[in-house]
Amino acid sequence: MKKLINLYAGLTAKISLYLTDIYLLLARLLAASVFFQSGLTKWNGFLSFNPDKYDLFLYEFFCPDPVREGALLLCDPATLDYVEGSTTVSIVETLAVSAGVAEIVLPIMLALGFLTRVGAAGLIGMTLFISLAVFPTWDHWWNPAVWWFIALLSVLSVGPGRLSLDRLLGFEKRAA
Repeated sequence: MKKLINLYAGLTAKISLYLTDIYLLLARLLAASVFFQSGLTKWNGFLSFNPDKYDLFLYEFFCPDPVREGALLLCDPATLDYVEGSTTVSIVETLAVSAGVAEIVLPIMLALGFLTRVGAAGLIGMTLFISLAVFPTWDHWWNPAVWWFIALLSVLSVGPGRLSLDRLLGFEKRAA
């Protein structure tokens, strides 16, 4: 029995040695791809924000018609509109540009494995915000948000693995 246990332990150690890094790379690339593709839709080119996305944030996310129960509603609920030039409009437009920047920068960090845990934490924050404030339904959480969350949480908790710039540059130390 002891030989069988030792054989099994040795086999699983070898599998872990190789598959963990591949899994972490794939988890990073999966999450990075989702957010990066979304981020690209917010830009018309380098540093040229797509102004149509302001309406997406203003009316689809924070003032939808019909109103989504539990969603963060930033417009007047009676008229489903904003006061032109209000602070709220400025905040929502700033959120739109910030999301556009984060959805480009954080996925690149994640894909390269550079400051990976920072990138993963930022995208977890975005996932939670989307799930709790924009689309607060179980349907949206279970598909697709939970998949992003699990991939990002794995990377945040375990690290980027050996196939990363963090490991190459010494930000993530080798396992003992």
